[in-house]
Amino acid sequence: MPADRTPIPGPTRIYVQAIPGGAALDMAALAEQVIGDVIEALLDPADTGLWDRLHDLADTPRTPAEGRLPYEELVAELVARSSSRVPVYGGQVLRLIEALHRSVAPRPVPSQRKAGAA
Repeated sequence: MPADRTPIPGPTRIYVQAIPGGAALDMAALAEQVIGDVIEALLDPADTGLWDRLHDLADTPRTPAEGRLPYEELVAELVARSSSRVPVYGGQVLRLIEALHRSVAPRPVPSQRKAGAA
């Protein structure tokens, strides 16, 4: 099913794509916010702790079974400092509801070819 590349306008662009049995929300704008938050946290001149930890992890040889805890701790801290909520206001809420409703609306199923028609 092709994606409708018209965003639901609002403070954070949301794209809705119909998928079998539901809808997929393309939240590229949220990903941009999160990546921006992570970069901002890593480059904070007042607190270089995250940057230092990232470099310590990069310089530490690890096997798949080792070194996961410091990595997971850094991920958790970056997640805590990153955007996770998407503001959706007034008209955007209504347009999102409409787009989600359209994405799950019943569609005709193409009929199968007749035997030997290929």
